[in-house]
Amino acid sequence: MPDRAYLHPIDPELVPGARNAINVCLRLKPQERITIITDTATREIAAALQTEVEQVGSDYSLFVLEHHARRPLKYMPELILDDLARSQVSIFAAQTQTDELPARTQMTSVVNKHKIRHGHMVNINRQIMLEGMRADFVKVDDLSERLVERARKAERITCKTPHGTEFEAELSPQLRWLKTSGIITKDKWGNLPGGEIFTAPFNTNGVFVVDGVVGDYLCERFGDLESNPLTIEVENNRTNTACTHVIGHILQDEKIPGVHIAFGHPYAEHTGANWVSKTHIDCVGRDFDIWFDGEQVMRGGKFLV
Repeated sequence: MPDRAYLHPIDPELVPGARNAINVCLRLKPQERITIITDTATREIAAALQTEVEQVGSDYSLFVLEHHARRPLKYMPELILDDLARSQVSIFAAQTQTDELPARTQMTSVVNKHKIRHGHMVNINRQIMLEGMRADFVKVDDLSERLVERARKAERITCKTPHGTEFEAELSPQLRWLKTSGIITKDKWGNLPGGEIFTAPFNTNGVFVVDGVVGDYLCERFGDLESNPLTIEVENNRTNTACTHVIGHILQDEKIPGVHIAFGHPYAEHTGANWVSKTHIDCVGRDFDIWFDGEQVMRGGKFLV
């Protein structure tokens, strides 16, 4: 059976971000159905989301993961997957644990199959609800659209930072660019807060200095890497302006204007890449200069478009 998220008054500080998620990012309608998936650590945020759903008047189910399976998850419970398949909208607002990506992939496979508008709030916390989730996502989407239109025409993207990054990606017209700006459609689920455009590059070369954060469960372990950066050498193979500084949390930090790279799953079902992976680790840097085919689009972490 579905669960209930709140037994106590809702924290009013969480309301603006929750309202943004339900009304702006997911555009939930009264006649639609929504599934909310959360965990015990995130129930306060889930409760704020639930109250906004009730304000809209939509039918919903809410599931607390620990009530239905042992953590870390080896699989997503069938009860949750079956409920998800009946919804037009969904939210995953929970904390990650080691080796749970396959379980989340089971969930997003249902999302993709049924073209559900899905908000992925993985590792969401109070600070992100008070910062990145209060963004004007209509403006974020407008900026993201200008950038992705340019990126789709580019053959090469170059980025540099004063901290040592000199990195270049060769692009292919056979590999698609995606926009996840926070305005979520049935064609591509997205993280919340949103603010990215991305693709799977044809080839990459250079040095990438990770002086921001790394993703998944590694983010909680290592936090902000500014004082102890990771340098990655590669040979042959974000756009939310409300996110202004590294907070040591990948869900928001990967939206800081600049470049981040990821090792692992290329979201082949959307990008057209011909391979898959069981992991996906994001790596974030700081203070980027970026060029699309020699035309500069960012200087010192500030957009020029």
